[in-house]
Formats: sequence, C-alpha cells, structure tokens
Amino acid sequence: MAKAYDVPADVLINKLSEILKNEEISTPSWIPFVKTGPHAEKPPQKNDWWYTRCASLLRKIYLHGPIGVKDLRGMYGGVKAVGYGGNHHRDAGGAIIRTAIHNLEKLGYIDKVEGKGRTISHQGMKKIDGVATEILNELVVKNPNLKKYS
Repeated sequence: MAKAYDVPADVLINKLSEILKNEEISTPSWIPFVKTGPHAEKPPQKNDWWYTRCASLLRKIYLHGPIGVKDLRGMYGGVKAVGYGGNHHRDAGGAIIRTAIHNLEKLGYIDKVEGKGRTISHQGMKKIDGVATEILNELVVKNPNLKKYS
C-alpha cells in the first residue's frame, strides 16, 4: 500500500479535498470574509479553500504528528513587509486551524494526544493511504515504468 510520502503533495491534497467535500464536514459562516493570517492581504480567492486547508492539515498531521496548533500556525504563516526594513514572519490565524482540526476530529481522522498535540488516527491513516494508493496506480497507468501498489 502506498503512503503519503510516495505521491506528490498537490495531487494528494486536491484528491483529499474532493473527498472531504462529499463528507459531513461543516464550514463556518465566517469563511468568505476571513484572511488566513496577518501576513495575507486578502481572503483566499478560491471558494472551496476550506476543504483544501482541511486536506492539507490532515496531510501535515500525518507527516509530522503529534503536532500542536502553535507549530501548525508557524507552518502556515508567511512573511509581512514592515516599512523599509526586512520582512518579518507572522504566524497564520489559529481559529482556522483549530476549527478545521475539530471538524477532522469529529470525522474520526485525528486523535488528540494529551500534552503533545494532534496525531493521525487509524481511520485517517487508512483514508490517506487509500487515496495515495489510488493516485499512484493512476500514475502507473500514465507511466508504465513505475511500480504498481496493491
């Protein structure tokens, strides 16, 4: 079975976001108006950016877990220009990350480890590995020189 390490991140996140759209993941009412952090100038322009962020969080927790919200805020942050000086790093907004994590916990994809942060659950690992296997098998059809996973 293929793992998340075996497939390109953008393809995995796009496929996971399509799957999350069909599941019972709730979107907050403030989604159209919120910026992703103080480093951003405008809110995200894609209408379905919430599902992409949830899928990206699921992948990050799979790869780096157990991980806390503070570390995730640093990973999703960016740089902000400050006057004539150099750019400064700003962490991403915590409400977006916490709300997405709570939604993924309700679906059973993430577990909370007390004192350490969030980690991927067995069900979440099974979902990501299944999607990764599906993606890798599609890539094998396009390029027969790759190894097929079953």
